Amino acid sequence: MSIDRSLKVKGALVRHRNVLTRAERIEKLKDDERWSEGDALTGLPKVSHRKAHSGKKEKKGPPAKDEKK
Repeated sequence: MSIDRSLKVKGALVRHRNVLTRAERIEKLKDDERWSEGDALTGLPKVSHRKAHSGKKEKKGPPAKDEKK
C-alpha cells in the first residue's frame, strides 16, 4: 500500500483551511470584540475566515538601454 501524496510533503498541511478550531474562532471573536471571558464556549457565532492573498508580481519590462556609446 502506498502513502497518499498529501502526507509525503512536509508543508502540505500548511495550506489554507476552511474550518477553524474552537480556539481559533474564539481568538478571532476576541479580536473583533464579539466575545468576552465568561461567554459560553458552545454555540459560537460564525466567523468569516479568508486567506489574504499577496499582490500579483509586476511584469518586468524590457531591460533599460544605456545611451552612452
